[in-house]
Amino acid sequence: MTTTQRLKTLYNEKIVPKLMEQFEYSNIHQVPKVVKVTVNRGLGEAAQNAKSLEASLAEIAVITGQKPVVTRARKAIAGFKIRKGMPVGIMVTLRSERMYAFLDRLINLALPRIRDFRGVNPNSFDGRGNYTLGVREQLIFPEIDYDTIDQIRGMDISVITTANNDEEGRVLLREMGMPFRDN
Repeated sequence: MTTTQRLKTLYNEKIVPKLMEQFEYSNIHQVPKVVKVTVNRGLGEAAQNAKSLEASLAEIAVITGQKPVVTRARKAIAGFKIRKGMPVGIMVTLRSERMYAFLDRLINLALPRIRDFRGVNPNSFDGRGNYTLGVREQLIFPEIDYDTIDQIRGMDISVITTANNDEEGRVLLREMGMPFRDN
């Protein structure tokens, strides 16, 4: 069984019945599910450096298995030395098979590799059941070779769910294996 199928079958066979019982849903379609995962990285100083833009694009592509999109400035901001159309970040939206594969690798491989890891913050929900996680360095992903990176850069990972509130989203992600810190 591949990593994609492992998390998806866990969701369908174990998590859905448990959530239906816990939240007393009458219909299987009321059960919250993960819709998409977005991975974002702001470039900052890389807006002037084309080489670091290419390195970031390659790193995110290797981590997610999908080519990232370059996000560009909508308007000029003189204080930040940004002109309209300059690259300011990169992002990837993962859905279905790639989303499950990425989540499985994030939960089971990458997060436990963080130094002094005690769990992720359980309060980083947005009020609608979506969870955002900030990662300080790309080295936690096993796909990244330490010798190939030029600089340590972080990224933001957002898990978008169909949950109605934070409690439902938290229970869904905890059942999927997200290691939340105890408060």
